[in-house]
Parts: sequence; C-alpha cells; structure tokens
Amino acid sequence: MSADPAALGERVIRPQRGMISVNFAELWRYRELFGFLAWRDILLRYKQTYLGVTWVVLQPVLTMLVFTVLFGRFAKFPSHGAPYEILTFAGLLPWQFFANTLAESSNSMVASARIISRVYFPRLIIPASVVCSGFVEAGISFIVLLILMLIFGVAVRIQLLLLPVFLLMTFFVTFAAGAWFSALNVKYRDVRYIVPFITRLGMYVTPVGFVWTDVVPERWWMWFCLNPLVAVIDGFRWCILGPQFTPYWPGFALSLGVGLVLLVTGLVYFRNTEKTFADIV
Repeated sequence: MSADPAALGERVIRPQRGMISVNFAELWRYRELFGFLAWRDILLRYKQTYLGVTWVVLQPVLTMLVFTVLFGRFAKFPSHGAPYEILTFAGLLPWQFFANTLAESSNSMVASARIISRVYFPRLIIPASVVCSGFVEAGISFIVLLILMLIFGVAVRIQLLLLPVFLLMTFFVTFAAGAWFSALNVKYRDVRYIVPFITRLGMYVTPVGFVWTDVVPERWWMWFCLNPLVAVIDGFRWCILGPQFTPYWPGFALSLGVGLVLLVTGLVYFRNTEKTFADIV
C-alpha cells in the first residue's frame, strides 16, 4: 500500500479542473506575494527617472493638447457641446492604463524568469500584479481629470459614481491582453516587438481623440465595436460628460462581449501553457 503524501509531509500540486481552471483560493493564499510584486512594479517603473511620477501627468496632458489641436481645431471634429480637452482626456485615461500596463505585462513572465524557475506560485499573479500597478497611475490621472473639469467648467454628474465600474472593465481587458501576450512572449520573443506596434496603431483605431459615431460610417459601426476598448471609452465619456455621450448600446454590448471572450481565452491559453514556463523562459 502506498503511503499518503500528506502523511509524509509532502505537498502535492495538482492542476485545477475546469475550462478556465483558475484556482482562485490559491490566488488568495498568495495575496501577499501579489501585493509585493505590484508594489515592486510601481517602484521599478519610475526608478532612476528624473521626473518620476510626473510622467503620469505629462503624458496624457501633452497627448490631450496634441489631439485637441489636430482633431478639435484643425479637423474640427464635433464635441457635442463638451470641451474638446475633456472629451480627449476622458478617452486617454483608460487608454493610457491599457497601453502602459500592456507593455509591462507582456514582458512580465520573461522579466521574472529567475523566480519562475526556482519557486512555485500561481504564475497568473505576475501579469495580474503588473496590471494592478496601473491603478496608481489611473488614480493620479483621475485627479488631473477633476482639475481639468474644474478649469473648463464641466459639472460633476451622478454618473461619475459608475466610473470605477468602467475602470474595472479596463483592468479586465488589459489583463486579458496581458495574459495572452505574456504567455506568448515566453515562447515567441517577437511579441516584445509586436506589442509596441499594436499600442501605437491602436490609439488611432480606438476612439481616444474623437467621438467614433461621428467619424466612422454607420455601416462599419459593428465592425468598429469589435475593439473591446470602445465600450470602455464610451462608458468613461458617458460618466464624465453626461447623456449626450450615451453609448451606442448594440455596439457597447458587442465590444463588451469581445472583451469577455478575450479574457476567457487568455486565461485558458495561459493556464494551458504555464507548465512549460520554467523550462523555456
């Protein structure tokens, strides 16, 4: 009769069953490691930078000014009565969260090669902690947004209370993309060159500096809403600027559905490939 591993003081690690097979109880047990890694990512992001977290303010503000001049002054895109600066910043807030944290999370598994090859812990913690570190930047950007709203005389509406819901949506879309690219980057190092290209191109196919229903022909609306960030940005603008920016609900639902599919498939792919990370990273 074989001895019980538990009686021998051994710990047996078995894969979680199910389609996604994420062991949330195990993730909770490693919450302290999760917090440590998130704090480490925050510190490393601005280590040895002269301006430090000032970049969190400068990047969206300067981009806002460029978009306001190009789209609001030269192209004269409609702003539906809202200050174009606020319209743009409301789109930049979730976009900056997505772009900055995706760049970090896609390389997170390779950057953590030493700890992955030596110690067991849920590997999903690594990209998730990187994405969570983006909430610090989002919080600072939100304070800047409130200051801009005060400067341009934009009223604070009750819908603003729903903004955390859309910020959480931003987290899940970013985490889904981060899970995909971080797992792919372990095996295919070309990913580190592909992700910057995606974020550069993505800014112009995502309605950051314009209201997409005014620019995109109606026959292409549902195709445009295959971008999961469309629902997020529409939600942000609706919360910040009011009912004149009510989302196009069929497209909103489609965009939200694409984000959910991206999340589920990202978790499935990550869990199916993580057993090989320590061998090839």
